Amino acid sequence: MIDITEQQILAYAPNANAAANGKKISQKGGFVKLERTDDDTLYIGECKGSGKSNYITSADYIDKLNPVFRCSCPSRQFPCKHSLALLYEIFNKKEFAICEVPEDIVRKRDKKKARDNKEEKPESEMTEEERKKAEKKKASAKKSAKNARTKKLKSQLEGLSLADKIITNLVMAGLGTIGSASLKTYKDLVKQMGDYYLTGPQKLCNKLLIEITKFQKDNNEEHYNNAIDVLKELRTLIKKSRQYIEDKLANDDTSLDANMLYEELGGVWKLSELEEAGMGMENKSFVQLSFWINFDEAANQYEDTGCWINMEDGNIYINYNYRPAKALKYIKQEDTIFGIANVERAAVYPGEGTRRIRWESVGISDLTKKDCCKIKSFASASINGEAKEIKNILKNSLSGPMVLKLVQYKNISECKNGFVLVAADGSNILLGDMPQMEKTTTRIPILPGSYLLKDQVMLLAFYYNPENRRLQAQPLSIITDSQVVRLLY
Repeated sequence: MIDITEQQILAYAPNANAAANGKKISQKGGFVKLERTDDDTLYIGECKGSGKSNYITSADYIDKLNPVFRCSCPSRQFPCKHSLALLYEIFNKKEFAICEVPEDIVRKRDKKKARDNKEEKPESEMTEEERKKAEKKKASAKKSAKNARTKKLKSQLEGLSLADKIITNLVMAGLGTIGSASLKTYKDLVKQMGDYYLTGPQKLCNKLLIEITKFQKDNNEEHYNNAIDVLKELRTLIKKSRQYIEDKLANDDTSLDANMLYEELGGVWKLSELEEAGMGMENKSFVQLSFWINFDEAANQYEDTGCWINMEDGNIYINYNYRPAKALKYIKQEDTIFGIANVERAAVYPGEGTRRIRWESVGISDLTKKDCCKIKSFASASINGEAKEIKNILKNSLSGPMVLKLVQYKNISECKNGFVLVAADGSNILLGDMPQMEKTTTRIPILPGSYLLKDQVMLLAFYYNPENRRLQAQPLSIITDSQVVRLLY
């Protein structure tokens, strides 16, 4: 039988309730029949349900990293609770009788294989006529794609002029004196930016108007200062993007390149495109060190955020799962993963600092003490040694609000301004909580053991605090010789 962990089952589940219900079905003996093929690629279960007939559910592992779940129940959840219950039967090493692959599964496998292999015939197998036809088709597709990309770049350039006009008028009118009627006009203009393929600047404009609206309601200087920060970021994005697009048009270059402005403007990378741009990696293992969920009011979406360390070189990455408020029931919420994510194909996004990463399939294995010790070995012993690089990254408003680093520390102690982390070399930094992030410094006094306050490694989110004009760090997790203690999960 295949080896499966409960962490893998939870990762497959569309939500926590589905996993819990699946576990209950397994515990209560819901299956009347269990079968598997001799090669362990297919597991089938006949499960008692609420209908007249039992449900037939299966887990197809013909592609081990991308199992296919099927069930005859009417549930719209995928995988359903019966599929998850079958996985719990496998996890609990229940007895499965040996069977042959049913004919309907054979047909479904064949159809999937045909879809996956729907590629052009290799050139070596083509006739001269087929080769010329294929070349002509490729040339036509390439020309069409280039024309579409040129048209999009010109449209974005036009839209940037609209965005520039909006913020110029806002500044001239005075951010704190804009009336509700004017705000509505600006909101209508911002909506138009989507027609220019500028979802990035559009989001920033929405964020700017939200902060202005809040300032008018409560007269809190924090909202005004936030608006100024957004305004600076928007100005920088418009200026850099205009130059970027003008250069590409002048050089008749519509190709995708490893420039972070493509995504900042609103472009969406495909995994294959990132790989073609030289940012792919294969057969890597990652450990999630922290996880949290934020709601982005300006984009009207939830963001599931995970922080991961590459177990090969110690580089730290961040990944996002976006769930628009209008489509919550259609998009699975990501969750904490406590094991090791084994990834065949992954790709890193352009940028600097803590870069974004993505993959499409993953296998989960258990995290061992040896792994924890390896994570600790990647930590820096000095705050000062990292500070200069971090400050330079944070100066770029487009690089993100934080930089993640592992730091080895002597101790964490309390002072009049909060908590101070003293690194292994004696350098130190004041710990704090980033705006719009869940507080973690309040959890330091209630950590399960004083041993966590000294001679350990901590994952820190470094950020600039404009109130005291200094670099600070928010604690995210503590890594010991045997475990990862999360302050956010």
